[in-house]
Amino acid sequence: MSSAAATVSEHGFDAYLAHKRRRRINNWLLVACSLALLAWCFWDTIMFDTDWQRMGGVLGIGGTLERFLLIDWSLLPKLMVPALETLMMATLGTILGCVFSLPVAWFGAANVTPSKYFFYPFGRFLMVLSRSIHEIIWALLFVGAVGLGALPGILAVAMRSVGFISKITAEAIENIDPKPVEAIRAVGGNQFQVMYYGIVPQILPVIIGTIIFEWDINIRRSAIMGLVGAGGLGLVFFRQMAMFNYGGVTLVVLAVLVLIAIGEVVSHYARKAVI
Repeated sequence: MSSAAATVSEHGFDAYLAHKRRRRINNWLLVACSLALLAWCFWDTIMFDTDWQRMGGVLGIGGTLERFLLIDWSLLPKLMVPALETLMMATLGTILGCVFSLPVAWFGAANVTPSKYFFYPFGRFLMVLSRSIHEIIWALLFVGAVGLGALPGILAVAMRSVGFISKITAEAIENIDPKPVEAIRAVGGNQFQVMYYGIVPQILPVIIGTIIFEWDINIRRSAIMGLVGAGGLGLVFFRQMAMFNYGGVTLVVLAVLVLIAIGEVVSHYARKAVI
């Protein structure tokens, strides 16, 4: 190797080492800044903003946890009706959400919408609106409109379900095979026949799977509707908290867990049966 080539090779190796050193330093600086930011967030949101004296130290926290562990089993017979009410809210809310989702999905699917300049953006806006507003906010609105009870919970679950069901359905419609649709139109089929015979058979498994999955999610949503007066286990939970019955609170939480586990098992086997 000539002296010139050796010099170039040496300079190239030195440049590589310098670049690797700078990269290592930058990585360590990034890690240090991240750790500093994490420490600041921990101190500001947990250490500084927490009332440690009210907790009473380790013994106080242990005493509070002990009160939650003393489960009030006498409340168990009173949870049957609220648990059924929670399931009812989830089921009826999901069914009503499916009904509301049909026109929204039709408007929001680009290949079947009546108007790409008006109905399509309107349908997409309704999907975003439904998903953007939390179910508790929907429940508060409907409690103010129709009063206390299960009805506002059902309506809140339904409105919250529209965004997810209609979005998945609209995207499934947009991804269909166009050949069956073109064949039905070629032989003179109307819009209903195109939808019923050309589109629905292609998207039906997706729709059924989505509805079952949404029902599973709605059980969780229905379990907290009572916090704003919409009935179900959430209302019992709120009353037990207001009475400082910690054992009753734990029992309600366990009932919610059992209800969600049942919904999880049912939805799992239902999805396997239809998909």
